[in-house]
Amino acid sequence: MGRHEPEENKPHRSDSVGDVIHEVGDELVAVVSLPGEITYRTIERFLSFLGGISILFWRSASLIARGAVDLRETIAQMSIIGVSSVPIVVVTVAFSGMVLAFYSAMTLGPMGLAGTLVGGGVCRSIVQEIGPVLSAVVVAARAGSAMASEIGSMKVTEQIDAMRALAVDPVEYLVVPRLLASIAMLPVVTILADVIGTGGGYLVATHNGISGGQFLSSIRMWVDIDIVLRGLIKTIVFGAMIAIVGCYEGLRTKGGATGVGRATTRAVVISIILVYVANYFLAILLFGRGSVLD
Repeated sequence: MGRHEPEENKPHRSDSVGDVIHEVGDELVAVVSLPGEITYRTIERFLSFLGGISILFWRSASLIARGAVDLRETIAQMSIIGVSSVPIVVVTVAFSGMVLAFYSAMTLGPMGLAGTLVGGGVCRSIVQEIGPVLSAVVVAARAGSAMASEIGSMKVTEQIDAMRALAVDPVEYLVVPRLLASIAMLPVVTILADVIGTGGGYLVATHNGISGGQFLSSIRMWVDIDIVLRGLIKTIVFGAMIAIVGCYEGLRTKGGATGVGRATTRAVVISIILVYVANYFLAILLFGRGSVLD
């Protein structure tokens, strides 16, 4: 009979919340103890990632400029990225608009400003921020993870190596359709989210002492087509980032099924962080004083 390894010598998985907190504490101690080394490694990884996604985007853009686009695959990806994300986006933005209208009515009602400001405030907030950002976050979680896992699975099973052996460019076949589909569909999903979110705000506002006419009049006063278009410009940038990050993480996957899981998690987390970071700078460029479109 073989010997059994003592329990205390067996590798221990960190499954409990306490273990996770303990590991995080160890990481913080390492950062404090070795700030120079940690900073160097962090900067190195960041620059490597930034260079990788920049090269991938440039190669994809070059292929698109040359007309190397698989229309059938692009349309299929548009369905996966756009249509499949609609239910989640609609629910998320609709209830966000309802909550925003409720708080706005409760805050502005006692001051007598609800009829003038709630409709415009809700619609403008949704069009400028809530619609584009929440739509991008949902698509990153829903479609970005799918891109990373699908391409990652192909990478670890050597299907991508087989494509290269057959003189098929993986960027042209896998990345370009997803990039175009994401850029094309995220604005469409956001338009639907803007309408549904504003409609949800309308329903709540009319149940809190604001007439439908006041709500719509406020929208006409505070929102115009220029603001809507600027919000949609954000989604084009978000869509490109989500697709490039998802595909990049998938293409660099290694380590079997575990590696696919890690790549999927990285794709979602990085995409969402980039969406919020880019949103700040896009808000300044598109809506700030002296914006690039003024």
